[in-house]
Amino acid sequence: MTKAFYVTTPIYYVNAEPHIGHAYTTIVADVLNRFHRFMGCETFFLTGTDEHGDKIVQAASAAGVEPREYVDRISGIFRSTWPRLNISHDHFIRTTDPDHVRTVQYILRKVHDAGEIYFSSYKGLYCVGCERFYTERELVDGRCPDHDTEPVEREEANYFFRMSRYQSWLIDYVESHPDFIRPERYRNEVLAFLREPLEDLCISRPVERLSWGIPLPFDDRYVTYVWFDALINYVSALGYPDGGAYGRYWPVVQHLIAKDILKPHGIYWPTMLKAAGIAPYRHLNVHGYWKINEGKMSKSKGTVVRPLELAETYGVDAFRYFLLREMVFGLDAGFSEEALVQRLNADLANDLGNLFSRTLAMTAKYVDGRVPPFGSGLEEPETDLMGQLEVTRRQFQEEIPKLGFHKALMSIWESLNAANKYVDSVGPWNLAKDPERRPRLLTVIRSLLELNRVVAALVSPFMPETAEKMLQRLGITRKAPDLRFDEDTRWGGLREGVAVVKGDALFPRVELKTVQAAPPGPGASSASESASIPSEPLLEEAIPFELFQRVDLRAGIVKEAEVVPKSKKLLRLIVDIGEERQVVAGIAQDYTPEEMVGKQVIVVANLQPARLMGIESRGMVLAVRDGKALRLVTTGEPVAPGRRVS
Repeated sequence: MTKAFYVTTPIYYVNAEPHIGHAYTTIVADVLNRFHRFMGCETFFLTGTDEHGDKIVQAASAAGVEPREYVDRISGIFRSTWPRLNISHDHFIRTTDPDHVRTVQYILRKVHDAGEIYFSSYKGLYCVGCERFYTERELVDGRCPDHDTEPVEREEANYFFRMSRYQSWLIDYVESHPDFIRPERYRNEVLAFLREPLEDLCISRPVERLSWGIPLPFDDRYVTYVWFDALINYVSALGYPDGGAYGRYWPVVQHLIAKDILKPHGIYWPTMLKAAGIAPYRHLNVHGYWKINEGKMSKSKGTVVRPLELAETYGVDAFRYFLLREMVFGLDAGFSEEALVQRLNADLANDLGNLFSRTLAMTAKYVDGRVPPFGSGLEEPETDLMGQLEVTRRQFQEEIPKLGFHKALMSIWESLNAANKYVDSVGPWNLAKDPERRPRLLTVIRSLLELNRVVAALVSPFMPETAEKMLQRLGITRKAPDLRFDEDTRWGGLREGVAVVKGDALFPRVELKTVQAAPPGPGASSASESASIPSEPLLEEAIPFELFQRVDLRAGIVKEAEVVPKSKKLLRLIVDIGEERQVVAGIAQDYTPEEMVGKQVIVVANLQPARLMGIESRGMVLAVRDGKALRLVTTGEPVAPGRRVS
């Protein structure tokens, strides 16, 4: 792992206030930044706001104020939101900042002087929402794929960046750097864009139509197109071209974005960098959408989730944990308050909180509330616990750099589950009854305290406030930013005799009074878990072959599996069917998660999404009931994921 780490969020467009999508991206960046600092890296974390363009003028006009007053207000809301979500960025940039304006004009002049910008007229289909021209092939049924609106035909004389010159270079670069764009599905999407001829990019707007922008340094009758302005923030924030931070951090930069802005970041930005003589970024990390009632969040439909309201209701760290645990990075995820409450009660209150409370209560009761020495040699239960913790430490190190946040958390929870089982199996309350077994009791209490200390350090990138509470009550005064992996996850790091504090529950259980759950889609199991396939009489009614052909059955490989909290029948699966799909299947009474990983299955790929126990399922795994047993339908021989069943 390199010693320098630089992570960026998109700079958020200030035509609306922060929502859960903004919060997720920024929390992911914060977790990555905290993780790398935890690993001993020198880090830099950038976020900010994008404040120019047509939509800003329209939003300001609708609010009855000038653009400057409008952007100051909304940018201020973003700036004040992040600390309240325990986000600790190093710099907050605004595209109206004088230093940013100077850098944009410097790069424009540099690229123009190199002959890579020219003046021409253009007529095309323009989406005001995207603030860019579309080709006919990019539209879906004649409409913008992101805004579902018909673009307007517009003809203007403008300046153009010779982006088409860099098409072959970009294809070669993406193909020779497999992890340049992550996950792989988005790399493939960029390569699919590049199979078609790449057009030059219009990079200006005439001031007679739009004056709210950065003037072109070579023609003040025009302002800069919002994307050619906004993307440059990633280097202007480092003081490009002369700033010391640029030389230290740019070679290792990691961008985080949602999939709706893949094309500007995956195509415009690399070609702009190449033309300006700047090295490409290290990684472009692309995540999916948070969906509400099976659809993308929409302000007009009233389905925007405001992060501060949830954080204030359920706690900042519970909110952060839910987002990182619930979404598989790169895939869409469904949001519901019910699912958040289930995670809080099952994972945080029952597993983490209960173990911590039990440990401190036993410490207070049996060893006077102080860290005891190891009273006897470690026996098999302790070595098993230490072995599981070592697996967790390794997976934590491996998964977070690969964006496997949910996997890292799952591994931490495996250590918590092992510790809870350890308590039940060794029975400290029974040991306390026999004075001759006190050395063994001391070892058990010390082992539990050690595991809680290590877990506190491991959850610190995700839940920094909770980590500090745990450490303080264990007699450790260090703050989360000061923790280091090698030192603070080592077994045996507690000081003997230090007083611990029993205190209140870390996560009190909460109740959700009213939950409106979306009904399951066709062919899906209901939320009451009736997911098994009953024995039914054969149907006499025949269906036409054409109707059967509409069912898309795909061979898949199960990549991940876990039990759905509070469910006896449901497993949550990530299945590779040529792309990764999240599927909820009612097979937990017949198959364990461990049995499912690597198994070949058949998936109904074109079912409407359904919500089961608050989790979105995008498909169905086929199975057959044989007496009391449920058996998965599979292929006779292994086949590649995504092959269609015919």
